[in-house]
Amino acid sequence: MIPPEADAEFAAQMEEVLEVYCRPYDPLHPVVCMDEQPVQLVKEVRRPIPATRGHPRRVDYEYERAGTAAIFLFCEPLVGWRQATARERRTKSDWATEVAALLDGRYADCERITLICDNLNTHTKGAFYEVFPAERARQYVRRIEFVYTPKHGSWLNVAECELSCLTRQCLAGRRVGELRLLQEEIAAWSGDLNARQRGVDWQMTAEDARCKLKSVYPKIIL
Repeated sequence: MIPPEADAEFAAQMEEVLEVYCRPYDPLHPVVCMDEQPVQLVKEVRRPIPATRGHPRRVDYEYERAGTAAIFLFCEPLVGWRQATARERRTKSDWATEVAALLDGRYADCERITLICDNLNTHTKGAFYEVFPAERARQYVRRIEFVYTPKHGSWLNVAECELSCLTRQCLAGRRVGELRLLQEEIAAWSGDLNARQRGVDWQMTAEDARCKLKSVYPKIIL
């Protein structure tokens, strides 16, 4: 997305995200990025012909649409960890359930996490209250520091980069027709990368942004 010009709100939110990326690693307060993506499930109409020494694997051009699904991707850039899951939908309830599972699982011993996400109307504190009793929902919300990327600035989210890698490395050029199979494939992708602890080398800082993205900042006349 092309950043807007002379947009103070964009600049403020962008710098907030960039400052978070500059924080040193804190195991009790990790920085977690999340993003999501819809996926079209597609089934083969005819059985593919396996690859041979003289020919690659061949598939028929016809296919059958089998509905849609949603991929939820969470990553922790400083430790080279990511998790990809898939659900039938991407409602507020689905999002809150995925975040709560992380708080109860991987981050159960963390006092708090910083969650970087975009401005979708499903990514709200109220989403927890639609899934859990008020007392439990409040316990989850207390443990999350929400940091939102600016509108037209989702490229600031490391999880979006990870989703792009997942799409190219795991799903591109393939037909996946079942939610279960999709879940298995993306789990294998994230498991392989986690085993290698592939990290994220994020270098852009607020100082860099002020220099390279001057058009984003309002012109101050003194």
